[in-house]
Amino acid sequence: MALIQVLQGNTIPDPVVSAKTGVVMRTRPVYVPLKWVIIGKILKALGLAIAWAFTRWRLTGPAAILGYLYLQFDWPGPVIAVVTTSAALVAWWRLHRETYLRFFALPILARWRRRQLLKVWPAAMVAAGLDLSFRGEQVVPILRKVVCRPGVDLLTVRMVTGQIPADYAGETAERLAYTFGVRSVVPAPGRKSMDVMLTLLRGDPLAYTVKPLPITATPDFTRLPLALREDGSLWHLKLFGNQVLIVGATGSGKGSVLWSILRALAGGIASGLVKVKAFDPKGGMELAAGAPLFDEFLCDDYDAMADALEAGVKEMRARAVRLRGRTRQHTPTLDEPLYVFLIDELAALTAYCPDRKTKERIVTNLAILLTQGRAVGMHVIAAVQDPRKEAAANRDLFTIRIALRLAEDGHVDLVLGDGARDRGALADRIPESLPGVAYVAVDGSRHLERVRFSYLDDRAVTAMAGTYGRLGVIDGEIIPGDPDDQSEPS
Repeated sequence: MALIQVLQGNTIPDPVVSAKTGVVMRTRPVYVPLKWVIIGKILKALGLAIAWAFTRWRLTGPAAILGYLYLQFDWPGPVIAVVTTSAALVAWWRLHRETYLRFFALPILARWRRRQLLKVWPAAMVAAGLDLSFRGEQVVPILRKVVCRPGVDLLTVRMVTGQIPADYAGETAERLAYTFGVRSVVPAPGRKSMDVMLTLLRGDPLAYTVKPLPITATPDFTRLPLALREDGSLWHLKLFGNQVLIVGATGSGKGSVLWSILRALAGGIASGLVKVKAFDPKGGMELAAGAPLFDEFLCDDYDAMADALEAGVKEMRARAVRLRGRTRQHTPTLDEPLYVFLIDELAALTAYCPDRKTKERIVTNLAILLTQGRAVGMHVIAAVQDPRKEAAANRDLFTIRIALRLAEDGHVDLVLGDGARDRGALADRIPESLPGVAYVAVDGSRHLERVRFSYLDDRAVTAMAGTYGRLGVIDGEIIPGDPDDQSEPS
């Protein structure tokens, strides 16, 4: 009966397939007059045009203003507007570059970079092995947001279900870096659980030598300025509560780190708040130029070095008795100065010392200072070339570790901690042309920073030693200091 009704043109229900006959019953076609079809198309096109204009207001807004000015004032109107706007932007850039970049240039650059990345995004995800096949469909991570900063792009990426941020590290990060044409890609967890933050490092803001930093009359031992970060800001060393290990191959710039630290402490050395005991078992080749800065300088006699460390342990224990119950962190004074044990080549003391008993004394006393000296103002700053246990037996007792250029990729995790290289610390790939560039790791934090330490040439070291040295002499002559040296207390 229903089929007869269909054939007769009676009212037809919604499309149904008969289970018995298999006949498909369709609704009667609706005929719309042509003029209404044309009107509907025009209204749809007009709505899409309006939506396009509103979504691209950064383009359509200025175009509308220029068009209005042209209609009102002919060509002088838009020309004057363009010239005035350009002059205002140039003035903004010259007078306050930070806000110009933050609110104008970088947001525009981010939108452009996002469009460029989207062109290669699916292919890049597949090539890096980050895609997933689900029910016959290919699924790739979603690029949600791009934020540009000077020299750095921050990509917020929605991961495919089942992925973790570690999937974007290691070899995958290297593939992405080559695909996107950047120096390196560093992954990190995003703000949301399914997001990963990819940091694209473009160029190298640390390619230029860092000049010696100003010296303060009274050092802030919680914020000693030593180096520049990639964003151009100063990197500070928190000496209180920490022991510092510096690792780098020959020519990597270990001297830059040591002299930067001494420069930051120079005001305290001159006033007596800081006493530096320097150990240079390579015959004094590196540290001899700064001899006036040191309370004690040892470079030849291993027994004397062992005695100095043993005396330091005795002073540490006596100070602990004096401070017991009064404070948990020593505050330097003229009567109770801060001690720094500065060692240029740690392996020469702990691994290559020719006398076994002397070496045992050195290793034992050094370990005691590393584990117990921080709270009472006894700090060890040591540099070494080889980070392996045979050369740096007490490596894990240092709370701040600085990795300059390293000889092997396996050394990166030895110095900075497990997984450091996968998190972007490519210390084995630092070029020989960039001495003083390093990655820094602090105990208790997975964050790694790439910095470049200031460089002091021989002339700057001599001037600093003569001006701030407690001994005030070099080779028996009084050195008044270089009048051109920019190291006056600030």
